[in-house]
Amino acid sequence: MRIQESFTVPRPVDDVWAYLLDVERVAPCMPGAELTDTIDATHWKGLVNVAFGPMSMTFRGTVALEERDDAAHRVLLAAKGMEQRGKGAANAAITATLEPMDGATRFSMDAEITLSGAAAQLSRGLLPEVSKQLTARFADCLRQDLEQLPGQSEPVAVRPVGGLRVGVTAMWVAAVRWFRGLFGKRTDQPTR
Repeated sequence: MRIQESFTVPRPVDDVWAYLLDVERVAPCMPGAELTDTIDATHWKGLVNVAFGPMSMTFRGTVALEERDDAAHRVLLAAKGMEQRGKGAANAAITATLEPMDGATRFSMDAEITLSGAAAQLSRGLLPEVSKQLTARFADCLRQDLEQLPGQSEPVAVRPVGGLRVGVTAMWVAAVRWFRGLFGKRTDQPTR
């Protein structure tokens, strides 16, 4: 599944680029993510806790920085993980690109995600909406962290994915879309 999201951060592109390259600072902004080990300058180990309603999963895996283009402010990350109880696997190729915009920065993400096992079954149909919500949380955390004065900002605490709230919201949005598709907009009704 391909997911594309973008948001704007009210800081210059060079500030956001330096922040993005500091994995120990940016990892806690990713909902449910925890950096557990730095292997070297381009490889890390970590885990991600996710929940779909009452069902929760923990994926343990690795992230590799496969490409870095400082001039274009673009990185390509490859992530892969296994669910700890053997219920599934996840692989992702994520491209993050920064674009300057009048003193602000547009952060664009393009991810190709492959899920297998129970993770694929549970997330079917919900992943795009869950992705939007998690990206919004990441953007809020990024903005909050970058708005701190230089040298005074502490890394933010790990924020677990709020599975029930995210799952319920995603299911609600999916249900609304399904009903809209089923009934469509009625144009034969008089307007008041």
